Amino acid sequence: MDISTLFNRKLVIGVAIASLAAAGAYYGFSPRSKPLNQRFITVPVTRGSLTQTVAANGTLNPVVLVNVGSRVSGVVQTIYADFNDKVKKGQVLLRLNPSLLQAQLNQSRANAANARASLDLARANEKRSQELYDKRYVSRQSLDTAIQAMRSAEAQLDQAEAQVRSDAINLNYTVIRSPVAGVVVSREVDAGQTVAASFQTPTLFKIAQDLTHMQIDSSFAEADIGGIRVGQNARFTVDAYPGRTFTGRVRQIRLDPTTESNVVTYNVVIDVDNSKGDLLPGMTAYVNVTTAELKDVVSVPNAALRFRPAKDMFIQKQASDRSRPKGEGMHGAVYILGDTGLIPVPLLLGASDGNRTQVLAGDIRSGEMVVTDVASNNAPSGRSARVRIH
Repeated sequence: MDISTLFNRKLVIGVAIASLAAAGAYYGFSPRSKPLNQRFITVPVTRGSLTQTVAANGTLNPVVLVNVGSRVSGVVQTIYADFNDKVKKGQVLLRLNPSLLQAQLNQSRANAANARASLDLARANEKRSQELYDKRYVSRQSLDTAIQAMRSAEAQLDQAEAQVRSDAINLNYTVIRSPVAGVVVSREVDAGQTVAASFQTPTLFKIAQDLTHMQIDSSFAEADIGGIRVGQNARFTVDAYPGRTFTGRVRQIRLDPTTESNVVTYNVVIDVDNSKGDLLPGMTAYVNVTTAELKDVVSVPNAALRFRPAKDMFIQKQASDRSRPKGEGMHGAVYILGDTGLIPVPLLLGASDGNRTQVLAGDIRSGEMVVTDVASNNAPSGRSARVRIH
């Protein structure tokens, strides 16, 4: 055997010995050799209070918003109220130019005077015809004709007087008055503008009756509407006051759903106290309605409910005593540390505040540690250890 062959054999044997040593070192110091409590992150099950809320966006509006319009057409002559003005009931807000309607009223009055004169003549003719008929100087037909002419003149006078009253009312409509006491939140016209009321009543002003009490018109998804009830407390924020929280109360759940992009929402009306006047109409409100306030309940972290071990993590088989609980509610599971691996614990779940979820039933106790994640140096590469609750 030559020297080169002997050298190659020794090199191969050396590499094999080094490989075996490296493998022994890997398995000797493998993360799997660590205790379970060092390989997983755990959090205790707790007992205490839990508040469940549902969230939606909405718009602040006055409780009563009155649209003030005009029943007659005309040109805006004078405006007496502007944005943000406080007005009283019956206060004059605007005047239309009355010239045309005044002329129509004058014409109607003249027509009524003419009809009144015609009636006087018809009555005199009827009286003379009656006297002549009594003396047999005229026929019954002549008397009937005089009576018919008198009654026709009476009807024409009634019609003319009705037209006078109608034109007088229309003339009064050129003075626009506030129907309620409140604050002008919108003025839709300017002086000199023509108001046309031919087909529909145009809006001239919008008056909020009372801005110290407002409401939020919010849109809640159908998945959340089942937990909302009249009288529940609500909290909301607005962009105008960062970091400040306002309160309200659910007044109404309107039974008129809206569907957009196959998403069904319901309008939930929330009463708001605005006695300080900080909130303004049209502000966007980010609402949270409290649907459940629970005390002294067992709850688990949502992170524990989302955790699922990867396929190559050992699950302890001796867990037959932890059966799936029965009842109405959402089913889920958490994992606890056993002697030789993880033990799944099926649970029946209730309300959630977004961080913790109520346990309705299941073999879990307050203070027991549940797994929420894998320690960073034990997470399998390329695999996720988290999935959604099912």
